[in-house]
Amino acid sequence: MPWNVGILGAGPGVAALHLPVLGRLGDLFTVKHIADAGSGRARDLAIGFGANWSTGEGDLLADQDVDVVAICTPPAEHSRQVIASVEAGKRAIFCEKPLATSRGEADEAVAACRAAGAVLMVGTNHLFDSAWGRARHHLVALQGQVQAISVTLALPPNDRYHQLVAEGGPFVAARRGRPDLDDPAVAAGVLRQLLTGLAIHDLPAVRDIAPGIDEVVYARVASTVGYLVGYRAGGVLVQLALTMLPGGPDALWRMGIATTHDRVEVDFPPAFVQAGSATVRVRNVDGQWVTYPRDVEDGYEAEWRLLVSLLQGAVPVEYDELLADAHYAIDLADAAATKLREGARP
Repeated sequence: MPWNVGILGAGPGVAALHLPVLGRLGDLFTVKHIADAGSGRARDLAIGFGANWSTGEGDLLADQDVDVVAICTPPAEHSRQVIASVEAGKRAIFCEKPLATSRGEADEAVAACRAAGAVLMVGTNHLFDSAWGRARHHLVALQGQVQAISVTLALPPNDRYHQLVAEGGPFVAARRGRPDLDDPAVAAGVLRQLLTGLAIHDLPAVRDIAPGIDEVVYARVASTVGYLVGYRAGGVLVQLALTMLPGGPDALWRMGIATTHDRVEVDFPPAFVQAGSATVRVRNVDGQWVTYPRDVEDGYEAEWRLLVSLLQGAVPVEYDELLADAHYAIDLADAAATKLREGARP
């Protein structure tokens, strides 16, 4: 019997990603309720699924037909809504990344789920992509020492990401709604939000092979939306780079991993695109490249299938791992923001 899903949020991610996935997984899930924050979009989305719709979270959380709450709202709301879902007696919570925007919020959200025995999943779709699993297996099998990791994002202009830098930041936007990146406090706020809201796609995977953050070496932001952050994790240098310019480049979302034996490259499809799994290429010591075949299923579908396994008790909820992932991203964002501010001091 399918699990009944209520979705908090009716933005582009819900319309372009989660609803199509849930529609394809009709034997596993039924969309029962969609709520927006007053935009009216929930009604239009709900009609196509024969679901209820409402404004605000109250009616959805009170809906006894809803087993699973999918939290697809702005990041500042996530941890509070996780706790509210638990208090409403919901069986499971699917929370879009990030789980929280501070360590304290993350601690409280995970503690609430753990105490209630509620299933918690964070939608870090890259971590569940079969291609990442293949790359991870390759790294373990060859036992090469990881020396460097790079995550490079070259994205075309996208209003979602431009708006991201104005969600709850401790700054006043400059004219035409653009933040004043010449102000170190503003730039640090923008950097922190981009790391917790965009780089978060890959940070759990990075933590898999480079746990810990020893030192942020450099941290910069660039106009219109962009950043360059480098940090050390043990003997591994990690670099995160984003560029998004008017009339910007073709989309590229690549994780590169250099080891003592070879180089592994994982090319993920851009966000809001469901085009199957990422592509994995491996260059061996002879300089030859091997490309693995892609899977039809992407990370978005894989994460919802895993949620079923969690609900059925086939696999345990890894509360400690979820909390460690949240802490990792928050600690990196805080350290990078501090590095940027310090670098701007006369």
